[in-house]
Amino acid sequence: MQLNIPTLTLNDGLTIPSIGLGTFLLKGEEGVKNIHNAIDCGYRLLDSAYNYENEGTLGEAIKNSNISRDELRVTSKLPGRYHEYNLALETIHESLYRSGLDYFDLYLIHWPNPITNKYMDAWNALIDAKKDGLIRSIGVCNFLPEHIERLYDETGVYPSLNQIELHPYYNQEKLRAWNTEHGIITQSWSPLGRLNGSMEEKVVKELARKYDKNEAQIILRWHFQLGCVTIPKSSNKLRQVENVNIFDFKLTNEEMDKISLLSRETGRNKNQDPAHYEEF
Repeated sequence: MQLNIPTLTLNDGLTIPSIGLGTFLLKGEEGVKNIHNAIDCGYRLLDSAYNYENEGTLGEAIKNSNISRDELRVTSKLPGRYHEYNLALETIHESLYRSGLDYFDLYLIHWPNPITNKYMDAWNALIDAKKDGLIRSIGVCNFLPEHIERLYDETGVYPSLNQIELHPYYNQEKLRAWNTEHGIITQSWSPLGRLNGSMEEKVVKELARKYDKNEAQIILRWHFQLGCVTIPKSSNKLRQVENVNIFDFKLTNEEMDKISLLSRETGRNKNQDPAHYEEF
């Protein structure tokens, strides 16, 4: 299936689709089937992580597909316990072995872990792994401006992408603007809010009726018009198709604002504040 999914160009020249598949909890034989279905549906951006324990599943689905490797954009992420330089390099190699791939298109530091404070070691490892051809583009997840400024101040390299929690109840307006100002693409994890109730909001339901779409499609379209890349997870093939069928309508500026006004200061789903949260 061919899908006309718009692409974005990262600050290092790599192009990525504006919507991809999140693979958290997609594991084993069933996970291979789910990811293979998504590729068959036209997904070309596939998001995984070392801590998801499914890089092998992802690699098997890619191997079983009829799509050439250079058409795909595959992401994985470095866990906090391996931020030390040598451990980070070993982990990148291990992730490639697990997945059966020769390189990752995107490789991200999963969390800054500012208390442990070794994310600079990890960033230097990612820079060197990119030089060695193991990674095409390097980025971060859940980094605040102060973390990213330190990356740049010490290495002269900005991340190409910052993957952050972003949904109608937590729209991250200031961080999105900061990312844009510094040439960094914002990617939304948990774009539908982990079913936190945002799809039940009156404005979302009204827009779904107006545009003859479902509530998830309205929210994913909101992300797209914000300029963000989304990675909704679904194991259901019909839902996978629906999630990328968002490019035949456009929300008005007023409608965009109404969704954005759902945001709350305490809108994080699990209170994972990057200023303090430690992921291992």
